[in-house]
Amino acid sequence: MAQIKFDNITFRYGKKTILENFSLDIEESQIMGLVGPSGCGKTTLLRCLCGFVKPEQGEIFIGNTCVFSADRHINVAPEKRNIGVVFQDYAVWPHMTVLENITYPMRKRKVPKETMLKKAEFALKQVRMERYRNHLPSQLSGGQQQRVAIARALVSSDDIIVLDEPITNLDAKLREEMLVEIREIQKTIGTTIIYITHDQEAALQLCDKIAVMQPDGKLCQIGTDEDIILSPANRFVFTFIGVSNFIPVTKKKDGMYLDFENNCVKYQDFKNGTIQENISDFAEDKEYEMGIRPMDIVFDEKSAVKGKVISCTFLGNECTYFVDLYGKQLRVEQSTLDIINSREYQENDEVGLSFVNPKYYEREEKEAQNVQ
Repeated sequence: MAQIKFDNITFRYGKKTILENFSLDIEESQIMGLVGPSGCGKTTLLRCLCGFVKPEQGEIFIGNTCVFSADRHINVAPEKRNIGVVFQDYAVWPHMTVLENITYPMRKRKVPKETMLKKAEFALKQVRMERYRNHLPSQLSGGQQQRVAIARALVSSDDIIVLDEPITNLDAKLREEMLVEIREIQKTIGTTIIYITHDQEAALQLCDKIAVMQPDGKLCQIGTDEDIILSPANRFVFTFIGVSNFIPVTKKKDGMYLDFENNCVKYQDFKNGTIQENISDFAEDKEYEMGIRPMDIVFDEKSAVKGKVISCTFLGNECTYFVDLYGKQLRVEQSTLDIINSREYQENDEVGLSFVNPKYYEREEKEAQNVQ
C-alpha cells in the first residue's frame, strides 16, 4: 500500500494547458475516484503518475519516494514505479493464454519462476479465473478479459493500481458485478486504487472518496459520496454529479419566488423539515437559480406551485415523471413506497410541487438547459 501525492503538477500539449498547478493527496489503502468530463485531464494525470509522460513542473510522490520532480530533475522510469494499470480496452495480449498474460509483467522483471506462478495463481483466485488459465483472450467474454487485466495489474503492484475507465465497454449487469469485485479485491489486498472515470454513478458506488475535476482541469471538490451529493462545492459539481433541475427564482421581501416570464409564484422550500422562506444570504430582487434533485421535488396538493405531468415511466423501484412547470420541463422521481402511500400520477394530471434541500446559484445565461 502506498500514499500518492501530486504537488503543483503542470502539463501542456504544445500551447494547450491540460493541468496547471494541480495538487492532490491520496491516502494509502483508499479507493480514490477521479471524475470529470471527457478532456478535463484525468487520463493525462494517470500518465504523469505512471511516468508515460513528463510534466513541465511539480512533483509526484509514491509513499516517501519522489518519482518525479522538475526542479530536482528526478524522473523514475515507468517500470520502476511499481504501478499496476488497467486500461479501458483491457490491452491483453491476444496470442498469450490467461496465465501467460498475467505472468508477463513478472517475466519482464525476471521474477523467479516459483514466486511468479504463486503470485499468478493468487491473482487468478482473486478474480475468479482459475479455470480459464489456459484460455486465449478470444475465448473469453469482455468481463472475463477485464478480470485478466485486473489480475495482471495485481501482480504488477501490491501498492497501487490505476483503473482508467475499466468498465465502460461492459454491459450494465457486468459493470455492476465488476464494481463489486474490484471493491472485494481491494478489501482483501489493501491496495491503493485510483479509479478514473466520467461515470459518476460508478464512482459513487465504488470509491471511498471522489475528486471532481472541472472541464478546465482544475480540482473543484474532494469528499465522500455524501459530501459530493449533499454539499456540492459549486454549480458544476451539482450539475455533473447526478441528475439535476434548475429553476429561475428571485428573492423578494416576503420570501423566494419562482421567476418565469409570465408567472411569478411564491413557493416554500424545506431544509431538515423546516420551511425556509426568507434566506438572509440572498440579495432582494437579484436573479438566482434553484438547483434541485429529481428525488427532492415532492408532489404536494397544498402547494401554490402547480405543474402538469407530461409523462410517467415506471422503473420498478421508482417512477420517473417529466412535469411542465410554466413552460419549463422538470424531472421528478418518486419512490414506489411513496406511490403506495399516496398515488401514482398520470399524463396530463395537475400536480402541486414543493422543494426539499435546494441549492441556490446566481443565474446563468438564458440558453442554459433546465434538466442536466
